[in-house]
Amino acid sequence: MDGNQSARTQAAVDAAAIIDELRALEDRKSAIAARQARLGVALDLVRRREQAALGLPPDQLGAGVGAEVALARRESPANGSRLLGLARALVTEMPHTLAALDTGLLNEWRATLLVRETACLDSADRAAVDEELAADTGTFDGAGDRAIISAAKAAAYRHDPRSVTQRAAHAETERSVSLRPAPDTMCYLTALLPVAAGVAAYAALTRHADTARATGDTRSRGQVMADALVERVTGTPGGITGIEVQLVMTDRTLLAGDSEPARLAGYGVVPAGWARKLVAGKGDNPGLKTWIRRLYTAPGTGELIGMDSRARLFPAGLRRFIEARDNTCRTPYCDAPIRHLDHIVPWYRGGETTAANGAGLCEACNHTKEAPGWTARPVNRTDFAIRHILELTTPTGHAYFSVPPPLPGVRLKPRLLIREGQTLVLRGVPGSLSRRKQLKRRIATDAVPRAG
Repeated sequence: MDGNQSARTQAAVDAAAIIDELRALEDRKSAIAARQARLGVALDLVRRREQAALGLPPDQLGAGVGAEVALARRESPANGSRLLGLARALVTEMPHTLAALDTGLLNEWRATLLVRETACLDSADRAAVDEELAADTGTFDGAGDRAIISAAKAAAYRHDPRSVTQRAAHAETERSVSLRPAPDTMCYLTALLPVAAGVAAYAALTRHADTARATGDTRSRGQVMADALVERVTGTPGGITGIEVQLVMTDRTLLAGDSEPARLAGYGVVPAGWARKLVAGKGDNPGLKTWIRRLYTAPGTGELIGMDSRARLFPAGLRRFIEARDNTCRTPYCDAPIRHLDHIVPWYRGGETTAANGAGLCEACNHTKEAPGWTARPVNRTDFAIRHILELTTPTGHAYFSVPPPLPGVRLKPRLLIREGQTLVLRGVPGSLSRRKQLKRRIATDAVPRAG
């Protein structure tokens, strides 16, 4: 065997070893997911017993468990609740699917698909479908997501056609419209519609675009459809007029041509030039009326200068101030839109209606905070060059910290807050620029049990 053949043989051996390790790691990930499911159900049982002993009504038992799971797994509260629901279904009703996950025959996503497509069934029928499909015997080996969904739907319909039909009818009540950011100051406006309505709307936009193009419109077909959608929804050529857009930017960006990006409420970071065009009325919609709201930051920390109120409810000005500071829900790992302005220390316990004691939360996180065993407090530390710190403690005593995202023009080194005994310690975070960018949205540590 010559040198070249030997090198090729060694490369083939190395490649085979890489593939074997990749498969072994994937199997291990699935087994870990199965273990996490069992632990989630165990935590749920413990919490339900504790809450029942406290006299909570049956419909409130298990409150806050999904959020605890989310924090431990570094997920949003919404994903935490989904993961807990998945765990309950696997552990209590679908042993074959759980066994397949345990042995690596299914990954967590495909186990989720089986759980999702049998969600309309009662416990007995769901268990029967689980036994019929028997994922732990390798029935889905080589199957893709669509094949798994089709098999689960067919089996569910065989066992309980009425529930499956009712589920389809109920789905119409879930219709909604959502908005999420896209790159380059664009966004996705998404509508979840019954199939007939969705097809009809798309067909109408398509016909309009085809007609416009046939009569010489130079815009692309997609551009015509997008413009027509906006005009038909708003009733105004070119879009909306007369709506306040809250744009947070430095005076240097506004007046001196600085390149520091701005922040658009409800969207995120936008380029400095785009922000100046919007303020000057030369943006995507030149007819858009704009107002400039001045917000000032404290030197060194970048903290927005606060304002106080003696009222129980946050007045409009203070509400806008906190929303501009927090941007999204302040619970670690949750970036849902702010729906509630919350007193961190509750008003009925003497908490003041101030910027320091206020936090923007989504509705679910605000309710979770009131569950038994949960506490929250603002951390006022003059020895930290850091902005508004919120400490959230779960019933197990694990503490999580968050600060609002940096405002335009503020360049702070990333920090992690950790608890050492009764002392909070601020540590620098080494790493590359990309690592620092990952951490600038919110600072949230691994769970650290509180002493005492």
